[in-house]
Amino acid sequence: MFDKPLTAYKEDYMMKKFTLLVLSFFIVALGGGFALAAECENPDSLTFSIIPTEETIQELTIYKPVIDYLAKMTGKKIEFYMPTSYATVVEAMVNKWVDVAVLGPYSYVIAHEKDPDIMVFTTYAKRPGHTVEEGPGYKAVLITRKDSGLDTIESLKGKTLALTDPGSTSGNLFPRVVFSKDVLNGDPLESFFKKVVYSGGHDLSTMAVFEGKADAAFVATHRFDNVIDRGMVKKEDFNYLWWSATIPQDPFAYRMSLCPELRDKIEQTFFTLHTVPEAKAWLDNVKSNKCVKMTDTDYDVIRILKKAKEERKKKK
Repeated sequence: MFDKPLTAYKEDYMMKKFTLLVLSFFIVALGGGFALAAECENPDSLTFSIIPTEETIQELTIYKPVIDYLAKMTGKKIEFYMPTSYATVVEAMVNKWVDVAVLGPYSYVIAHEKDPDIMVFTTYAKRPGHTVEEGPGYKAVLITRKDSGLDTIESLKGKTLALTDPGSTSGNLFPRVVFSKDVLNGDPLESFFKKVVYSGGHDLSTMAVFEGKADAAFVATHRFDNVIDRGMVKKEDFNYLWWSATIPQDPFAYRMSLCPELRDKIEQTFFTLHTVPEAKAWLDNVKSNKCVKMTDTDYDVIRILKKAKEERKKKK
């Protein structure tokens, strides 16, 4: 599929990143006075948003303790922006309509690329679940219904595949780059499956397979576990035909143009969330004990895959 292995893409990426850092140093050295003079933002209210998931439907109850605690810690009124897709959250942050957001790893990389002012600061560490492993990461898994007779990858040729959203990491990027390279010899998904559709959510993809509306789907292990916990399906209802490597968990990001003191209060809100009894319901919902610090470089693996995907697209 590629003219060089993924490790080569990583070397290219790191060299470009180093070059940009050097250039940034000289720019700051020459024009640092202007940067220091720039005023930070300290708005009266903060707008919070999340990528569309099964939690979006219940956001008023699930996120209310988080929003209330964020308001208490920052002294700001917190407003909620209801998105319609991963892309709408990204655009909302880029256009400064949203100040703090929960993004997908892939959508975060896209957002940071569009505007470096958007920066990850934390994520939640998962408890071990039905399919997800403990820690600040998850995997993409290819599922089929147990009684469908589709128990091998080869049996899926000419079938219908459900992806999640074009901005999804596990529901689009990993299938199109890693699965395509490792399993389909670099061929696009559309050359193997008869139809590839976007469901709009991991829960919707799971239910599409369970209800026979799609033959197979790529879903995130932690999102898939949520559907099991809600009693809608059972783990044994499915075949598991392919697993990805570990993907860094959904990043919580803010805008760096917010004043440092305000950003610190936002960080401390999430780092101390596990000490707030009212927030236990939210942590239980995301199957986590606490939030942990994350940095931009934790998502470099996503950038490497994004670069590989873009180069493949150019060659096609």
